[in-house]
Amino acid sequence: MRQLQLLDMTGMQDDGLEREPDSMSLWSSTVALSKACIDISRRHSENVLRMTKRRKGSRDATFTARPLVSSVFVEVRVDLFVNSTSYGVLREALLISSHSPLRFQCRDLRAEELSLQSTAGLLELLNPAGVRKIDLRFNNLGLPGLNVLLPLMTKFTWLKSLKLPYSNIDIKRLSPEMEEGLQTFTSQIGQLRALQELNLGSSRLSGRLRQLLGGLQTPLESLELAFCYLLPMDLYYLSKSVHVFTLKKIDLSGNNLSEILLQPFLQLLTEVSPTLMHLDIMECRLADAHLSIIMPALCRCLCLRYIGFASNPVSSQGLKTFLQNSVRLPELQQVVYPFPVDCFSDDIPSTRCTFAKILYDEEKVKQVAIALQEMLVRAQRSDIVWTTDIVGTPRTDIIEKMDSG
Repeated sequence: MRQLQLLDMTGMQDDGLEREPDSMSLWSSTVALSKACIDISRRHSENVLRMTKRRKGSRDATFTARPLVSSVFVEVRVDLFVNSTSYGVLREALLISSHSPLRFQCRDLRAEELSLQSTAGLLELLNPAGVRKIDLRFNNLGLPGLNVLLPLMTKFTWLKSLKLPYSNIDIKRLSPEMEEGLQTFTSQIGQLRALQELNLGSSRLSGRLRQLLGGLQTPLESLELAFCYLLPMDLYYLSKSVHVFTLKKIDLSGNNLSEILLQPFLQLLTEVSPTLMHLDIMECRLADAHLSIIMPALCRCLCLRYIGFASNPVSSQGLKTFLQNSVRLPELQQVVYPFPVDCFSDDIPSTRCTFAKILYDEEKVKQVAIALQEMLVRAQRSDIVWTTDIVGTPRTDIIEKMDSG
């Protein structure tokens, strides 16, 4: 029997949002694999020491602290999710991994709420050969912290996705010193030559998109700019940039598209229509009239597979009109829509309105959902999933088609 050489465990775990009761979260699997690596390495070292003593005799056998390199090992390809509670065990596993029978090869790294020192330590320990995605969020790093980390990422020559949401990047008003830090940031991010996906969500980027994206080596396929306080000049730049020829995913959620950004957004939609597959415009203050203005440009996006426009002030009739037009999109598979404003319940006291859903009359919302489903059936597009679920992720087959496309 041949020795197992490769164990690919990537893509097997979920992100914990919609997990089956008996499945293991990505965080749990990271901890379990780390402990397994540590345990197997310890057993291996004990076995090697025992064999060495047998050969040399217990009298003159000496134990050395030098790592005992395994000549037979299994490469384990993994996706890792680490936070402050699991950092210690993962760090120990990565330190051991280089000479353990289990050799970690990280593909995707997600790190939340870690200090700058801890994050830098993990990046230094990762084998650069296989890393393709890095997701750092809720780390409050700011430009100074990111400028420390970006040089460590240049060794990841296959890195195609970098997500930095909630990193406390604020470049709306910069001091001369911070201006220099921004120039350093843009220069360093430009050195990630394989980068195709960038997420700068919840950053204050007003008027700086040209500077941030202008130095990238290759055009982006995915750009997430949710809650980034964008200005018209940002969207006008994007609509004229090289990125419009390759963008498959755009997230502009949380930017007010109902006023001065509406026309630049229409121009952007027109320019990206040949390639766009995924569009997020949630919480953009779009009412029925705005959707009517957007719809002609949206209907040109014939590759579009996912639209998310939840948390916008749209009526039931506005939803029906949107559906009637969007069913013409041949590739459309999923729509995340808002609770209609005319389903608002005046009977529910405001003190109970903790979550968006209980602001609405559930029976009215149900009736709207039934009506929408009937419209889909009549249009022979029951293959499209219409949902109000903003927590669930887009369907797996949509993402797979985007990756392979």
